[in-house]
Amino acid sequence: MATENGFRLPGITHRTGIFGRTGSGKTRLGTFLLSLSPFDQMPYIVIDYKLEQLFSQIDRIKEIGLTDKLPKQPGLYIIRPRADDDDTVEAWLRSVYDREETGLYVDEGYGINRFSHAMRDILTQGRSKHLPVIWLSQRPALIPPFVVSEADFLAVFRLKLPQDVQKVMEVTGRDETEKSQSLPEYHSMWFDVAQDRGYVMNPVPGDDDILERFDKRLAPKRRFG
Repeated sequence: MATENGFRLPGITHRTGIFGRTGSGKTRLGTFLLSLSPFDQMPYIVIDYKLEQLFSQIDRIKEIGLTDKLPKQPGLYIIRPRADDDDTVEAWLRSVYDREETGLYVDEGYGINRFSHAMRDILTQGRSKHLPVIWLSQRPALIPPFVVSEADFLAVFRLKLPQDVQKVMEVTGRDETEKSQSLPEYHSMWFDVAQDRGYVMNPVPGDDDILERFDKRLAPKRRFG
């Protein structure tokens, strides 16, 4: 999806990293992008380690377990693993890789081993398998390195620690990353890696608007009578 000035949003083959300290606006941007994602074409699964309250307000999101069969029908799904579920999560990620045609949304996925082989394969080979990923993190220096190095798009809010700024600089360049650290509240730098272009991203709509977008696009409620 592209506008007249070349600004693009992620599609069905893209990997997106969203980084910023607590309260910077990254979760709202991430859920906004998720509300625009093609979950009407294939299943999208939220990996929710931090029990984000906004997801509990999405009508018709379907909770699944780590040992359940992966969904085949388009729609929005959610799993809520524990931080000590390493082996089960790894096996589940491998099943996603093998299944293909599945979108992933990961918010603060510190429970995923940063050296996970399955996650590495999803991030490095997911384009041809239609495995789009949206990954949010406060600490880009502590997550799987391929989240940054294989990203097609990066959104950078204010970061807290120098090592996190440095990690993002490896992809975006010093000037653009440092610019993101002085933007107004809830603004971010949006980097289109393939086009080597950066844009200032204004704050996205609020929670009510995002929830309405999900409600309009998810499968209709079953009617009785």
